[in-house]
Amino acid sequence: MLAHDGHNCLDVDECLENNGGCQHTCVNVMGSYECRCKEGFFLSDNQHTCIHRSEEGLSCMNQNHGCGHICKEAPKGSVACECRPGFELAKNQRDCILTCNHGNGGCQHSCEDTTEGPECSCHPGYKMHTDGKSCLEQEDAALEVTESNATSVVDSDKRVKRRLLMETCAVNNGGCDRTCKDTSTGVHCSCPVGFTLQLDGKTCKDIDECQTRNGGCDHFCKNTVGSFDCSCRKGFKLLTDEKSCQDVDECSLDRTCDHSCINHPGTFACACNRGYTLYGFTHCGDTNECSVNNGGCQQVCVNTVGSYECRCHSAYKLHWNKKDCVASCDLSCIVKRTEKRLRKAIRALRKAAHREQFHLQLSGMDLEVAKKSPRTSEHRVESCGVGQGHAGHQCVSCRAGTYYDGAQERCILCPNGTFQNEEGQITCEPCPRPENPGVLKTPEAWNISECGGLCQPGEYSADGFAPCQLCALGTFQPEAGRTSCFPCGGGLPTKHLGATSFQDCETRVQCSPGHFYNTTTHRCIRCPAGTYQPEFGKNNCVSCPGNTTTDFDGSTNITQCKDRRCGGELGDFTGYIESPNYPGNYPANTECTWTINPPPKRRILIVVPEIFLPIEDDCGDYLVMRKTSSSNSVTTYETCQTYERPIAFTSRSKKLWIQFKSNEGNSARGFQVPYVTYDEDYQELIEDIVRDGRLYASENHQEILKDKKLIKALFDVLAHPQNYFKYTAQESREMFPRSFIRLLRSKVSRFLRPYK
Repeated sequence: MLAHDGHNCLDVDECLENNGGCQHTCVNVMGSYECRCKEGFFLSDNQHTCIHRSEEGLSCMNQNHGCGHICKEAPKGSVACECRPGFELAKNQRDCILTCNHGNGGCQHSCEDTTEGPECSCHPGYKMHTDGKSCLEQEDAALEVTESNATSVVDSDKRVKRRLLMETCAVNNGGCDRTCKDTSTGVHCSCPVGFTLQLDGKTCKDIDECQTRNGGCDHFCKNTVGSFDCSCRKGFKLLTDEKSCQDVDECSLDRTCDHSCINHPGTFACACNRGYTLYGFTHCGDTNECSVNNGGCQQVCVNTVGSYECRCHSAYKLHWNKKDCVASCDLSCIVKRTEKRLRKAIRALRKAAHREQFHLQLSGMDLEVAKKSPRTSEHRVESCGVGQGHAGHQCVSCRAGTYYDGAQERCILCPNGTFQNEEGQITCEPCPRPENPGVLKTPEAWNISECGGLCQPGEYSADGFAPCQLCALGTFQPEAGRTSCFPCGGGLPTKHLGATSFQDCETRVQCSPGHFYNTTTHRCIRCPAGTYQPEFGKNNCVSCPGNTTTDFDGSTNITQCKDRRCGGELGDFTGYIESPNYPGNYPANTECTWTINPPPKRRILIVVPEIFLPIEDDCGDYLVMRKTSSSNSVTTYETCQTYERPIAFTSRSKKLWIQFKSNEGNSARGFQVPYVTYDEDYQELIEDIVRDGRLYASENHQEILKDKKLIKALFDVLAHPQNYFKYTAQESREMFPRSFIRLLRSKVSRFLRPYK
């Protein structure tokens, strides 16, 4: 950057901006910067990320073979050294010599390459500093030296006039920091946008735009030299005006929630269908209802996908509440049931006899009985069957909660105190205890449970309806409408009559979360792996949903239930490498292996938006990408630490073997890494883009690599270039910030120029 004197150039410290995009250490050098790695790591091809050195093997992955800068695997197992841009390989083919092409050779003014390296020189009017690189301005003795301290006013006026005559833009840029213009009254200095002219009329000072209305930024404003950058809070994205922030609608993205997604400003929430439990923040697994108090079933509980059902032993049948079991019907019961059915049939016949036509079925014979109509009308509506009403010109069965009234010839609601749980019926059944029908929960009662007078938790009766009795001491009942209470077990008493949960049982010890009370041994037992218990004083543990399990026994929360499935062969064009249970914490002691084998003449581009691995475990958990499973194969990427700054890179080989391993120590959120395979004809262009330090130094560009919607669109076009025409120019402008489009345009135009 230009110094305040308008002549000299000051080095810009790129490391001050986001660590220069370096994963480990950023080192500023004259006119540039370079990334360096900690001990035990070496710099990858993109010159920003660091790869862990292995202690075995002899490839460039684990040692540099004396190369000053870059070690490259060559054909037939040999290695060759290369230098970074601006350096030349020395005669020994290992060391790298600085040239004037790298940071002007460290020279402040002129640089010339020699056999000994860069040689610096200074512009006229300057002399070389003792460091051999910096230049100092020579003093003007005629102006600076005076004959005595008592200089006359006349001599002073002469010097001022002489200096005014010398002040032209042709000499020393008129003393201006930036722009100089000759006028009749002398030179006129001005400053570019983002700077303001100081009181001396020559110096330009950077304007801190963030001090005025936050620079116009919706959320955060960060001042830069001559400009400023806006950024947004997590869960928001910067719009293309590079000032406004818009909520990211995560629910519009793929792979956000298994079932239902609810968007909120800056965040979102997932919900599961009935019979499923949320785990890992976004996933839904089948709930094993039978794991808690036998699902409330009196005898047998059978779990099903998304639900469960209670069953009874032989000689019993399921009660209307679908949980209790009652004795099957004996002879007297069968007689009463037959009488009831006959009475129902007689009522139906009586009502049907008053109709113009009715259908009668006897001993397998179907009879149609009808009065003779004095005259037939073309528009006569055909009569419907028993329990059916008219809906337009069609006959439909009366729905549950209603019955067919022959007199009114339509379906009507069951009256208060009755219910009907079947379709196509001509009567409603009375609720139990007709002398005290209670109040219906809904206008049309289709289920007996909707009749009033249900026994409440802590109560029971022979049919589940009032009058009810309190559960005896030593028993409890957590649900309404039940015919019995559950025993505490182990001879345990309860604190009072009408207990509603096992926690009312007087156990000998209070079990903490992660444990359950064993009523046989009267001890607290740790919940086995695959189960958890978040509450105190329980006699059971909850099974993990779906195919998830816990890392260890004694789990206390649903978040400790994790999906261990991972790995496999990935698709030909686009896909994801995802840690198991993502975005929930990945499980302990897991090992995942993926392979990417692109079609012929295609290469692999990978973006790591962010990765979360615990640093406390001394690299116990790690992700590695290399050509094959052999530890000596060419490594593309390796990390064992959290890294929230995104990085993009191409595979160093035409296929990839990816492995993720975790130990039994701390866990973390892991990663979701998208990849795309592209035509190898674009290799030079893609490499040029992903190695550009500006991509990682700019927060705006970093946010693009984290934006799932933008990356999907970008990868869609890279995988199938014809898909470019799916996106209009307006859509492209709305999706990508102008600064990113300018970065791409410069790359693409430079790439296409040699072919014109």
